[in-house]
Amino acid sequence: MKPTVALVLGSGGARGIAHIGVIRELINQGYEISSISGSSMGALVGGIYAAGKLDEYEAWLCSQSKRDIFNLVDFTLSTQGIIKADRVLKEMQKFIPDQKIEDLPIKYAAVTTDLKNKKEVVITQGSLYDAIRASISIPVVFTPIQKVDALFVDGGVLNPVPVNRVYRHENDILIAVNLNANIPYKKPTIVDTDRGLLEKLTRSKLIGFQRNLAKLFPGDKKENMGYFNLIGVTTSLMLLQIAKLTLELYPPDLLIEISRQSCGVFDFYKAAELIELGRKETIRAVNKLH
Repeated sequence: MKPTVALVLGSGGARGIAHIGVIRELINQGYEISSISGSSMGALVGGIYAAGKLDEYEAWLCSQSKRDIFNLVDFTLSTQGIIKADRVLKEMQKFIPDQKIEDLPIKYAAVTTDLKNKKEVVITQGSLYDAIRASISIPVVFTPIQKVDALFVDGGVLNPVPVNRVYRHENDILIAVNLNANIPYKKPTIVDTDRGLLEKLTRSKLIGFQRNLAKLFPGDKKENMGYFNLIGVTTSLMLLQIAKLTLELYPPDLLIEISRQSCGVFDFYKAAELIELGRKETIRAVNKLH
């Protein structure tokens, strides 16, 4: 009989692609995933796996060039966020149809944050698509999900590693994946011919936003940390601290750690590299059990 796993997938932007490698390796080593909870990218990858569409998602993600990724980013300048995120999710719906969470073959929970009511919300019923969209809404970056009585943003704001929100069957091994580990990362040597192109395209967009924001919020010209760098650094530190405290309160049976230095929040074009990173770190962690 295969050992069963209650799997917790943390938030961390593009580093969440490593969750694919984690799932692949756990299955390869004979584990059976019986339940999943996730925040942000953890909710997305976990939901796609629970829906039985991880193969399709991985194939699509790895086929995307940097230009493809850039073209899927629907920039918007508003007071609530700079990216809508609807374009990429609609593209994914072409091969990952929406379904009810309660109809999934395994227990699934997506964690989000309700700003209006100032509380964490755990979604275990209803539309899988809506649950994922609510959980990935990084504040100030992705536009939030507005409901009549709620305003949903990224689940990582309050619970980046939702160890306390996963359903556990009897004898399940509790495994958590922390994407914000303060550990070193050795970057592989990769010949990257498209790198300059994506950075040029993205930089031109962000510079435009930066200029518009500067008009709205003029500041000290001597400041050397731009708006988007400020968001990235602040978010990273917040997730690091909250994740640390959560894991101390609810220690899992096995912790898989992904270095927060492995990639930036929006480096989705590094899919193959991040999947392999997730696989290797899973091997490293599982070996400690034996």
